[in-house]
Amino acid sequence: MNSALNHLQPYPFEKLRALLAGVQPAADKSAIALSIGEPKHRSPAFVAESLASNLEQLAVYPTTLGLPALREAIRDWCQRRFGVPAGWLDAARHVLPVNGTREALFAFTQAVVDRQDDALVVSPNPFYQIYEGAALLAGAQPHYLPCLAENGFNPDFDAVSADTWQRCQILFLCSPGNPTGALIPLATLEKLIALADQYDFVIAADECYSELYFDEQQPPAGLLSACVSLGRSDFKRCVVFHSLSKRSNLPGLRSGFVAGDADILKGFLLYRTYHGCAMSVPTQLASVAAWNDEDHVRANRDLYRAKYDAVLDILSPVMDVQRPDGGFYLWAKVTGDDAEFTRALFAQEHVTVVPGSYLSRDVDGFNPGAGRIRMALVAPLAECIEAAQRIRHFIQSQPT
Repeated sequence: MNSALNHLQPYPFEKLRALLAGVQPAADKSAIALSIGEPKHRSPAFVAESLASNLEQLAVYPTTLGLPALREAIRDWCQRRFGVPAGWLDAARHVLPVNGTREALFAFTQAVVDRQDDALVVSPNPFYQIYEGAALLAGAQPHYLPCLAENGFNPDFDAVSADTWQRCQILFLCSPGNPTGALIPLATLEKLIALADQYDFVIAADECYSELYFDEQQPPAGLLSACVSLGRSDFKRCVVFHSLSKRSNLPGLRSGFVAGDADILKGFLLYRTYHGCAMSVPTQLASVAAWNDEDHVRANRDLYRAKYDAVLDILSPVMDVQRPDGGFYLWAKVTGDDAEFTRALFAQEHVTVVPGSYLSRDVDGFNPGAGRIRMALVAPLAECIEAAQRIRHFIQSQPT
């Protein structure tokens, strides 16, 4: 067996199950899960209709590169969403469909990392655990950048040493962040591109939450936006990851894309051809329909706005919690140990959240997620309100 498997950490939800094992929650209260970030809003009906009307295409072997129609729909969406000028993105060279960002982030790391003893994969901390596992199994060492409140829950990139940048092969970004919801400013993205040029590393921007934001007049910038602002039409060293899971409430479709540097994607396509992970033709055709429609995405944002408004109105008076820049998580500060808070809340109120320390790594004895919990506002509005009321009751019932 690959010895690197021994270095993989338990997934946060495994640790959460162990934490709650044996706890008997209040029998008179139904379970409400704010733990797993699985969208629960209704999937667009027209996507299901597309799948049903193209089932005969299951008899066709799909290509790894994907249908031209899908790559063109993705290209067109990138042009509309991030202001990419027409002609910059070649659908055949700069776009690659993938089976959701989780699979793609892992596979991308295996394809890009040059297995050197001192190779680093740099990521925010807390972080999406795939970044770490992908680095370890690619033969690289994860390096964590703390995301603290005093820096807007973004890494302090100015504090990163030249030696770290020199050893960095991939810099993972997540904007809006999981679990913090923080956006990386456009100016910071531009600065990071300059660092990637100086030290020759790849920026892998995980933007799967990019379509969950609050101001319809100001969609958040992404790495492609920074390329546009810099006139970087070759997208050199820049790769973005997007998905229909959160944007379109289609987590089970397993459909996303990678776009950016054509030279990097050429190598990644070669890797994927051997990896054998092509998307089925019915899924591709359904994805075309999803990327071509924005009405259902705006309606989706409206649903999340209503939940944030209601939940924050209930919780803000009793806990340190703020509306994030984007995404569907609340990154709330709690009193005392976050794991103990989570266990006691589950026992008393039958509400499940995730301890922040489970989503982070200790570095030099410090865990930037400690003392916080992550709450995913994915349940229906009424359940989110009920959960917030229970959490408020739990906090108010604690001895002072």
